[in-house]
Amino acid sequence: MTQRWKLTIEYDGTPFVGWQRQENDPSVQGAIEKAIRDFCGETVTLHVAGRTDAGVHAVGQVAHADIEKTADEKTMRDAINAHLRPLPVAVVSAEPVDDAFHARFGATRRVYCYKILSGRMPAPAIEHERVWHVSRDLDAAAMHRAAQYLLGNHDFSSFRAAACQAKSPVRTLDCCDVIETKDNLSAGQHIEIWAEAKSFLHHQIRNIAGALRMVGEGKWEQEEVKRVLEARDRTKNTAAMAPAHGLYFVRVDY
Repeated sequence: MTQRWKLTIEYDGTPFVGWQRQENDPSVQGAIEKAIRDFCGETVTLHVAGRTDAGVHAVGQVAHADIEKTADEKTMRDAINAHLRPLPVAVVSAEPVDDAFHARFGATRRVYCYKILSGRMPAPAIEHERVWHVSRDLDAAAMHRAAQYLLGNHDFSSFRAAACQAKSPVRTLDCCDVIETKDNLSAGQHIEIWAEAKSFLHHQIRNIAGALRMVGEGKWEQEEVKRVLEARDRTKNTAAMAPAHGLYFVRVDY
């Protein structure tokens, strides 16, 4: 008899081609499925709350798998982690759940954070591949005001990837806050973009971050974000997409 397990996972996305299992390339899904197979002797399929691209990080990703081996929560977590070492992936918690639980379809909210380090300093060493380094100082307050145009239910065609497979470009963005944070360990201006929605389009947050950067640098007026949104056309968004390594999957609500 199988037991469904809810796994909360964190990972550094730098060495992976993304979440999704690939035939010959390292993926987060493939690494965890192998660790479960090494521990349990079972071939399982992980179902995930949100597939992340190459280079994207996670601190609260959620996946589920059906496993026959009997174990308590601590043993399941620690044994999977033992087989994941030395990869930068860890199961934060393993919880037995009802068969009705589904990591993807049961999610009611997904939370992401995009991190930017700005200022005229050398590219970061400690935070290399963990923040987007922008050489110019940014106006975080202006970025936040511009981001409020995106709240609510909209056609986000101007902020989706050309290869996005979603049937509809309409999404409801519940939160898009831009805040300046303090970090006493490193120089520069630390800015975070927090986005919350039930679901997102492919590259939606990275395209939003790229547009808000234009506002922060003074290259766009705040209202330009509204005009780009209303155009419902990706070609009307001239801002470069933000790189993957600044993006973090933070939390899933059920």
